[in-house]
Order: sequence, then structure tokens, then C-alpha cells
Amino acid sequence: MFGALLALLGVFVAYPLIRVLAVAVAGPDGPTLVHLGNFFRRALFLEATVNTFVAGAAAVLFGSLIALPLALLLARCDFPGRALVQTLAVLPLVIPPFVGAVAFQQVLGRSGVVNLALLDLAGVSVPFMDGLTGVVLVQTLHYFPFILINTAAALAGIDPAAEEAAQTLGCHGWRLFVRVTLPLALPGYVAGALLTFIRVIDDLGTPLMLNYPKLLAPQAYLRVTTVGMNDVDGYVICVILVAISLLALWGAKALLGRGEWASLARGPERVPRRLTGARASGAWALASLLLGVALLPHAGIVVLSFSKVWSFSYVPTRWTLDNYGEILVRAPHFVWNTVRYAVLAAGIDVVLGAAIAWLLLRTRLPGRGLLDTIATVPLAVPGVVLAIGYLRVFHGWRVPGVEAPLTSLWIILVIAYAVRRLPYTVRAAYATLQQLHVSMEECAQSLGAPPRRTFRRITLPLMARGLVAGGLIAFVTSAVELSSTILLVPRIELGPLSYGIYVYMQSAVGRGAGAALGVVAIVLVFAGTWLVNRLTDRGAGAAFRV
Repeated sequence: MFGALLALLGVFVAYPLIRVLAVAVAGPDGPTLVHLGNFFRRALFLEATVNTFVAGAAAVLFGSLIALPLALLLARCDFPGRALVQTLAVLPLVIPPFVGAVAFQQVLGRSGVVNLALLDLAGVSVPFMDGLTGVVLVQTLHYFPFILINTAAALAGIDPAAEEAAQTLGCHGWRLFVRVTLPLALPGYVAGALLTFIRVIDDLGTPLMLNYPKLLAPQAYLRVTTVGMNDVDGYVICVILVAISLLALWGAKALLGRGEWASLARGPERVPRRLTGARASGAWALASLLLGVALLPHAGIVVLSFSKVWSFSYVPTRWTLDNYGEILVRAPHFVWNTVRYAVLAAGIDVVLGAAIAWLLLRTRLPGRGLLDTIATVPLAVPGVVLAIGYLRVFHGWRVPGVEAPLTSLWIILVIAYAVRRLPYTVRAAYATLQQLHVSMEECAQSLGAPPRRTFRRITLPLMARGLVAGGLIAFVTSAVELSSTILLVPRIELGPLSYGIYVYMQSAVGRGAGAALGVVAIVLVFAGTWLVNRLTDRGAGAAFRV
């Protein structure tokens, strides 16, 4: 089993990435860095690289300004409606970022509701959604919950005795937070910030929806779709994207490796401070101020899905149900394809995740570290890079019995989704198996059960809860995957929801049908997230913690 898993991951994870790297450094006389040098001499590519770093850093910075006060409020205070605020804080993750981009255009764009009000009241308009500013705005308001959720979990885990000791020495207020609380919560904050940064540079849909291609992910997509698969610049961009992700991972590891974050002893659990009256109203005012703008896309996309005409007006001038008729009656394949692909991908991930976690924790086979590394690599690989690698490797590989290239079949989307979400199920299965003492399996084996039967009858049922949670995370994230989808969809009738939204937003049918698909995507993601949180019993946002 170990060899088969290593070979499978080698074919669908390692080999496509190696081929991308090989093309990027290939020269007529052997490996060369000429293409890399040419990349840094191109003004467009340099601007895209700088913009990518700026977008990632800005989303982390501005997201932190929203997330840190909310994390402190939710972790340290108890007030009426606190559970509702926790749920509302996670909702930005429920709406796919490229759908949010469309909704923000309708609310904050040049002819959006806010600018119409500004024109009526003051005769001015603000370019909220123009250029890189619009991209950063959408990404910040979509991804900040990653920082919030992980930081809040870290704050809740801090030993109260550490802060109490600092207070007895005269450290209070802002100084206590900066010098004691925040450093102790740093592992959680860094985990959330890292995930935010990686997701921002991987985001292909938002720049495309906002027509801003001066970022690395859109540049890689445009080079492959306009110039062709033999364009070496597209592969060099892919290598740069992976290098940026790995650099971010290394930086986070180096930062956390400089300190010791474990407590030698654990005091009593912290009791959140109860707020009532004016203080509770103040907590709600702060939460409303920080979350208000982030929740605008949800209302905007729902209203847009029922609109026939909505242009240069505060609300649609004509309403209709035809948008839902379009996607559910005339073009239902987008919804059906999404469910089919995401369920299959999640099922594959559950099987592979259980097997890999068992091999990592219950065996001493040489090469386990390599298996763990390859299974985790997709977390740092942008979807557009993986898709280009698949096009390079599998476009000429004909499936036996079908006599058609793998990239011409819908199964390529299932493979891509399964590979991209595999780290989620591996980590979920690994964490669950860590909590199961090996003596349970040893008891079964002492009664004569062979290892395979022990795994099937004892280990697997005990891991079921974690596996289902990991599978649901794989399902909900696959259901709205666009970065790899947009390059790998063989034909429009084989496209999933994410591709259907993108197509409708560019078509003559109008944005209403795309918004209706967006509502379906929101419902799917919300239902899956709710199920994960119920299964894990860890509260709102458990599915998105690192």
C-alpha cells in the first residue's frame, strides 16, 4: 500500500510540478536560468510580481486590522448575541471570492449603490473597485476570517496565569496586549496570516472578474490561454508562484522557530468577561463596524440573482425569477456537475487521507516523511500551477479503453480537486488518529484479528468523525474551486458551478443567472461548513482553522 500511494502521489502531484520546473529551466543545450532572467527584465512581469506581494501583504495587514479586535472581543468577552457575531464573522468565507467580487462591483463599483448615493449627496464618486485597490478590498474582506478564527483559538488557549503575572508587575492595557498577549497568540495569528497570504496569491477568479490581470496568477492563465502551452514564460510564472508560497511557509516556520510557545503548566480556564448594558451595546457596535462592509456581498448577490435590470439605480428596476429558471431548468448541468465532482473528490480524499494518516502514525516504514511532504505540497501550490502541470503532462496521455486524452474527460477535474484538497483530509485524519491510543488496535490483534481487519473494523470506525469532517471540507472547497477549473474544463457542458458563474458573468444572458449560481454555491458551502462545525463540536469557523 505504501508503494502504491507514493507512486500515485508521484504521478499526480510531484511529476506535474517537476515538468513545470523542467520547462521553465530548459534550454537548447541543457538546463539554463536564461528564461528566469528574461522574466525579471520584463516590466509587465516585474509589476505583476510586485503587485502579487503587495496584494498578499495588504490583505494580511488590513485583514489583521479587522480580525485582531474581533478575535480579542470574541475570545475575552461574553455578551448577548456573541454566538451570532461568531457566525457572522465566518460568513465572508461562505461566499466564493470571485462571487464576492461581482457583488462588490454592484455595491461599491462606479455605478454601484454607494457611489450613486455619493453622487446624489455630494456630487463625487470614489473608485473603490478600480485596479489593484478593488482586488485587495475584495480579498481582504473575504479572507480576514482565516486570521480571526486562528487567532481567536490561540487567544482562548493562552494560560491566564501568564497575563496575571504580567499585570502584577504593572503591565496593563495596550502594553499587556502588545508585550504579552499577542506574542503568546503568535502561532495562531501566523497560521491564519500564512493561509490568507497563500490564498490571495492563488486567487485567480477575483482579478479576472475585476478585469485586473497585472498579478502573477492571471498572467500565468493568460499566457497559457492566449500564447499557448509551449510559452515558456507561463511556466516561469508558475515557478515564481510556487517559490513565493514556499518562501511564505519558510518565513512563518522561521518566525515561530525563534520562540518557545508551550506552557509548562496549565492554570484554570479563563472565564470570558461578561458585558451587559452599555458595554454590550459597545461590543455590538464594534462588531457591526468591523463586519458591516464584509457582509455586503451576501445581500448584493441575493438581490442581483432576482434582478432583470439593475444599472445606475439603488435597487433593481425589474425583478424576475427567470435567473433561477435558467440555471435549474435550462442549464442544470452546472449544479449537477459540481455535486458529482465534489462528492467524488471528497470520497477519494477520505480514502487516501485515512490510508496516509495510518501509515504515518502506525508504521515505521522508511520514506514516511517523503509521503507526508508530497501529500502536503498541494497546500502551497496555486491551482493555476497544478492545472498547467496537468495540461503539460496529461494532454497527450490517452486513457486506455477511451482513446481520448485525460484532459478531455471530466475526470481530470475530479483528480485536480482531490489533489488540491488532499492536505485537508490527511491533517483531519492524522489529528483524529493521534487521539486514538494504539492499545485499542493491539487488543484486536491480540484476539487474532489481522492488521487489515483491525484497520477496517476498529481503526476506521473510530476515525469516521474526523474523516467525514475532512471530507466535507474537501467537498465545500472543491465546489467553488475556480483557479484550476477554468483551465481544465474540457467543454462548457462539463463545467461546474464556479465555471458556470464565470461564463454567465461574461455572457449576454447577464449577471443575474451567474448570481443565482452564486447563491447555490453559497448554500452548498454554508451547509457543508455547518455540518463540519457540528461534527467537530468546535464552534463557528472550526472548518477553517489551521
